Amino acid sequence: MANIPPEIFIDILSLLPPHPLLRFRSTSKSLKSIIDSHTFTNLHLKNSNNFYLIIRHNANLYQLDFPNLTPPIPLNHPLMSYSNRITLFGSCNGLICISNIADDIAFWNPNIRKHRIIPYLPTTPRSESDTTLFAARVHGFGYDSFAGDYKLVRISYFVDLQNRSFDSQVRVFSLKMNSWKELPSMNYALCCARTMGVFVEDSNNLNSNSLHWVVTRKLEPFQPDLIVAFNLTLEIFNEVPLPEIGEVNNESESFEIDVAVLGGCLSMIVNYQTTQIDVWVMKEYGLKDSWCKLFTLVGLFFPTPLKSLRPLGYSSDGKKVLLEIDRKKLFWYDLKSENVTSVPGIPNMNEAMICVGSLVPPSLPVDNCRKENLHKLRCESISKRRDDFLSQGFKLSL
Repeated sequence: MANIPPEIFIDILSLLPPHPLLRFRSTSKSLKSIIDSHTFTNLHLKNSNNFYLIIRHNANLYQLDFPNLTPPIPLNHPLMSYSNRITLFGSCNGLICISNIADDIAFWNPNIRKHRIIPYLPTTPRSESDTTLFAARVHGFGYDSFAGDYKLVRISYFVDLQNRSFDSQVRVFSLKMNSWKELPSMNYALCCARTMGVFVEDSNNLNSNSLHWVVTRKLEPFQPDLIVAFNLTLEIFNEVPLPEIGEVNNESESFEIDVAVLGGCLSMIVNYQTTQIDVWVMKEYGLKDSWCKLFTLVGLFFPTPLKSLRPLGYSSDGKKVLLEIDRKKLFWYDLKSENVTSVPGIPNMNEAMICVGSLVPPSLPVDNCRKENLHKLRCESISKRRDDFLSQGFKLSL
């Protein structure tokens, strides 16, 4: 080992999973210094090919190697489990954002067993009218690669029953600043099938570092579903252009959509309830023409109509997709043979998500200089971005 050049030795180390690295760091001061360095953490994350499936059942969390789906290992999360329930808000770069019923929220890396509790934020409506009710709240967790900052977005949704109107309160927590700030309302009505925003990241595309939810424009029956994106760098909302859906089927047939991330790409699930479910993938983020229908599941695959379906990830050879069905079961779907097979040995579950194995700690230093540069960039870019988005079919709502 002494004859191996240091840069090659470090590259070899960066290919290992987190668990052996944590053992190695205890063997010598030099290894500990290398593995604990910020440079190595970033290199390990860049080279990481270690993924895990995180499964939640009530307040219990389990981890399985993905895509091998080895026997589940219980995880000891850092939050109190009031009412026997934990909520997953998302995963990014090995950090998992979780919450309990008391609204305690933690950024947590289960591989290095470190966490950080973020400041509590109460929910207060903008209006004190007796007819205004708190309707829902959703969260999304992701990474602003330009600012080097992890952010948590919270959207609280209020409905005025008397005036048949709605309002929202948008708050963003910055890990670097360790504080919340309030942003202008989101001018959409939430479709709350899921509370977890879907994060899509591409360090080469400023527009793609965004969280996604399903919304409608009006608080009325039979409004079409839309996908809205929140850009973590510019901190603005925009609509994602959708493919032409419903035309190959009976246009009078109703359908619902959901969002997911599959292989790093934004994915859309179109559920026609009683007939079929289409799974689409946006190959190039932001381009309407890059939507591609990956596969269709017809009702014959399952004995009863599916309430929900979500793709989680590809198999190691890319020929199968792991599906979460009705938040209860996992199935492999073979893209070529179109066969569906259940995954045995999985405990009871409420939801699942893919997480990369990393050494990223749940804390970052404050960087005021970077903050000032980011603010300057936003001021210079927002007007130009509006024109660019609109020219590509986006509609922005600040």
